[in-house]
Amino acid sequence: MTSSNGFLHKVLTLESRTFVLNIQKFENGYFVSVTESSNKLGAMVVSLATGPVPVTTTIIPSKSESLFLKLVAERISTRMRGIALVSTFLQKQLEPDTAKSLMSEIMDMIDNE
Repeated sequence: MTSSNGFLHKVLTLESRTFVLNIQKFENGYFVSVTESSNKLGAMVVSLATGPVPVTTTIIPSKSESLFLKLVAERISTRMRGIALVSTFLQKQLEPDTAKSLMSEIMDMIDNE
């Protein structure tokens, strides 16, 4: 993992697929990008947690990973009591174990930042 000025970058290989995690930290939130093979913006969700339940909105719908996007955004926003904007560009649907590993890695990067 590389880190500079609130920007975190990590490349992971899971089940013979390569994922790039880019996380930009701001005073009031995070922008998280999960990409596979190409560095592109994709499906996008934003979550805001100022009360007991986060408010989540889909900006660009996902064909297959909407639950993953929503869970990542809500978990980050709830943990930091702010805004989380999450984007994914994936070649194919995530297997449950791959999604769990990505979620765990993202949360570790944020917690250790």
